[in-house]
Amino acid sequence: MAVTKITNLEFGKMVQAAADKLGKNAEFINSLNVFPVPDGDTGTNMTSSMASGAKYERNETSKRVGDLSAALAKGLLMGARGNSGVILSQIFRGFAKATEGMDVLSTADFVNAYANGAKTAYKAVMKPTEGTILTVVRESAQAGLNKIKETDDLVEIMHTIYEAGEEALKKTPDLLPVLKEVGVVDSGGQGLVFVLQAFDEALSGRVDKSDDYKPDNAEIDEMVHAMDHQSVQGKLNPEDIKYTYCTQMLVRLGKGKQVTQKFDYDTFYNYLADLGDSLLVLNDDQVVRVHVHTEHPGKVLSWGQQFGDLQTIEIHNMVWQQEEIMEKDEEDADSESPIEKAKAAAEAKKDLQTAVIAVASGEGIAKLLKSLGVTHIITGGQTMNPRTQDILDAINNSGAKQAIVLPNNGNIFMTADQAAEVADIPTKIVHSKTIAQAMSALLEYNPEASLDENQANMEANTNTVASGAVTNAVRDTTIDGREIKKDDYMGIVDGKIVTTDLELKEAAIKMVKAMLDEDSEIVTILYGAGGDQKTAEEIKAAVEEVDDELDIQIYDGGQPVYPYLISVE
Repeated sequence: MAVTKITNLEFGKMVQAAADKLGKNAEFINSLNVFPVPDGDTGTNMTSSMASGAKYERNETSKRVGDLSAALAKGLLMGARGNSGVILSQIFRGFAKATEGMDVLSTADFVNAYANGAKTAYKAVMKPTEGTILTVVRESAQAGLNKIKETDDLVEIMHTIYEAGEEALKKTPDLLPVLKEVGVVDSGGQGLVFVLQAFDEALSGRVDKSDDYKPDNAEIDEMVHAMDHQSVQGKLNPEDIKYTYCTQMLVRLGKGKQVTQKFDYDTFYNYLADLGDSLLVLNDDQVVRVHVHTEHPGKVLSWGQQFGDLQTIEIHNMVWQQEEIMEKDEEDADSESPIEKAKAAAEAKKDLQTAVIAVASGEGIAKLLKSLGVTHIITGGQTMNPRTQDILDAINNSGAKQAIVLPNNGNIFMTADQAAEVADIPTKIVHSKTIAQAMSALLEYNPEASLDENQANMEANTNTVASGAVTNAVRDTTIDGREIKKDDYMGIVDGKIVTTDLELKEAAIKMVKAMLDEDSEIVTILYGAGGDQKTAEEIKAAVEEVDDELDIQIYDGGQPVYPYLISVE
């Protein structure tokens, strides 16, 4: 029987199916990262973004599809992480605009709305690149427009849109040579294809779980680690933490004395989704693993016991943990009384003309940026891109009259731009791709200058520094003609792999030597997870042998993922 309209019920099922599909395949999407580095985050970003959209849609009380579309778009906007999440939000922003005021969607309404989403996404990108998610949305939308000339059956048309998306995805390596060289399709495009597949399955009633990716324990731990970092930031007031308990459990399905239900993913997930946020549910035939931030850990555990016995349980009080962090910060600060500190903070906030906000991971890096004039830190970066809402909150709650934001990661640019558009105060983005670029930009910051002047001068100064990073390869690949083996150490300079080595120190030394030229004066070494002061000193000594007039500075950055971040000016 043909389907010719979408009511609130069908729309809700489609949105939830898309959120579930992305969640189940997040790590597979992450694995499509062009560079074989341990920071692939497209799947995590798109999953988090869609989950936010789905939550807003679920909470919307109206039964008009136009209102539900608007709620979905708002949730995606506020929850968007990374460029892929922003583009996904723009697709549904265009969709919502085209369905405004509609009670139900006819076949033509749906197809035209999706096509408008494609146009909106293209407009949102300053320099659209083919071979990306944009190609997938454009070609799949055109397929829908073509198919509607033959039939008004939404099931048939949605399947055509999905298949066209798959075909467009397969062609992305032909449009972007780097994808072909590495042997992957575009990760953002793959994420959108999963969304279209979920829509197709929801409309047709088909359920196909054969493509679900099953991450291993290490990958799951990384996802949980990223979620927790995103939810609890270094300077966040404990009173502002929405959910107190980080709750994790591993359930052995069908085992135990209190089993009353047979496991169904949607049923299991939906109940937990109403108890909190940062929800992660992963399962196979024998176990289901859960991570959620909630006020009701007991309800989470009781729910799990209805499906099996609890093999492992972890519950952490995030408010208490944050209070400990704040207390430690206070101990390390001066001896002012709490009342004096509160008064001083209030006065500083009251008189702050410009908030200088930076995204960074690592306590040492945060301190370094603050010493250069940053007033607010948003915890995030590689593997844990902040949401639009995170950046927006930092701007609006800064107490300043205007703001400058340094994203320090190219994948955060669109999110930051989006936050600036809807901020309560005038905000400019300095498009710094790295911590080194941020440090260089901050040298040009002038509190007396206008926002436009500071943005122009600071961005210009980002080009005066070379940014290097050392990390390990997570898979075998070939890129830029260079063969790389899993676990090799790579030196990456301004987005290009310039050296590899079996030894971490040697990879770092080779990278710095490749970065030096006759105008080089200053080398800054930030060591983080996997790095140490001793090895940094050895790297410094090796570089001094090349040029003993260089000013080489070493700092404990505390950054994740990259043992060494090294800049040359």
